[in-house]
Amino acid sequence: MRRLAIMISCLLALCLRAENYPYQSNVLWVATPDHADWLYETGEQATVTVSLYEYGILQDGVEVRYEVGQEMFPAEEEGTVTLRGGKAVIPVGTMRRPGFRDCRMEATLHGRTYRHHIKLGFSPERLEPYVKDPEDFDSFWQGAMEEAARCPMQVETEYVEEYSSDKVDCYLVRLQCYREGQHVYGYLTLPKAEGKYPVVFSPPGAGIKPMNPMKTIFYAEQGCIRFDMEIHGIRPDLSADDYRAISAAFGTGENSYLVNGLDDRDAYYMKKVYLACVRAIDYLTTLPQWDGKNVIAQGGSQGGALALVTAALDKRVTACVANHPALSDMAGYKDGRAGGYPHLFTKFQGMDTPEKLRTLEYYDVVNFARRITVPVYMTWGYNDNTCPPTTSYIVYNVLRCPKEALITPVNEHWVSFDTRHDQLRWIKQHLVK
Repeated sequence: MRRLAIMISCLLALCLRAENYPYQSNVLWVATPDHADWLYETGEQATVTVSLYEYGILQDGVEVRYEVGQEMFPAEEEGTVTLRGGKAVIPVGTMRRPGFRDCRMEATLHGRTYRHHIKLGFSPERLEPYVKDPEDFDSFWQGAMEEAARCPMQVETEYVEEYSSDKVDCYLVRLQCYREGQHVYGYLTLPKAEGKYPVVFSPPGAGIKPMNPMKTIFYAEQGCIRFDMEIHGIRPDLSADDYRAISAAFGTGENSYLVNGLDDRDAYYMKKVYLACVRAIDYLTTLPQWDGKNVIAQGGSQGGALALVTAALDKRVTACVANHPALSDMAGYKDGRAGGYPHLFTKFQGMDTPEKLRTLEYYDVVNFARRITVPVYMTWGYNDNTCPPTTSYIVYNVLRCPKEALITPVNEHWVSFDTRHDQLRWIKQHLVK
């Protein structure tokens, strides 16, 4: 019964994320660019036709207030249009440099204000990174990996009955990494049937929060070993209240782990995290059920970033799947455009120093993406304000490996249930025989 409740909760969570409008809202926005793919050349003028529905009924005579500007920046223009015949056309303008322009709209019905936005791309295939590629990048990470490899690999496993079934065995794994006494946890799910299987390593999205493997249990049900890892060394089965307290202590604002130690490339918090990903591959490739060939890194947001990092650092990785990767061209704001999550230069104080900028060069996903040689499958949406499409395009543009993209313009910071299954199909199509 508990397992069924968990599965239902996960499915509901997926459904709630897979909406671009407020869940069960009375109002539906429909915004349609005059280019079907939402893309324009720099210098080309763009417009958006907007409609508004209440209870499925097309609204007429409603005033729509709008503002337009570069994504993640204040508005440059604003105005109002009135829906006539259920439609109005908003001039979005153009961009002289490659990037994305954001049209933000709001309307009031019966005293309630409803908001929507849509981003249009201008020559995004020409976007280039701001972050520099240090000459000693490779030697720095090679030395770090050699040091981390000297840490003994100690593994503790605990069978988790509530996530296991007649098809899948689940284990909670505690794995020593980086330095003695430091650990990460993860849920390992394996097909119950005897056989040899590819392994899928999946690092987590950002934050400090509980986790369970149910939303991706279909990987093990369909013939993959999967390891969903946390990065902080905190048991993932603690209560939500415990996690809220821990997150408040060092997971948000100026206390965020993402700025911890940023003045020094050797002291930055994410050094342990990146090297823990390699240690996870060390562990997964010792499993007797591994097929001896295939290691896939897969994740979204911060997890997408870590999947790309792992694919660059560890040559045992044979393919990579990444959704809207975070930690990408993070200093892009200094070039007058959107930078990557965690938006250090707009949401934190005191980040623009030579020491911090230098450290970021060694941790920015762009510099790892340059070094990936295995096939990569990326997906991202245009309406994403967490990991802006500007930074996803920059990562994709620097990849020099075999690569494919699924671009879903309407998506904000989510991928659909179907896309998650499509990614598994892509993985199976790219297994080493």
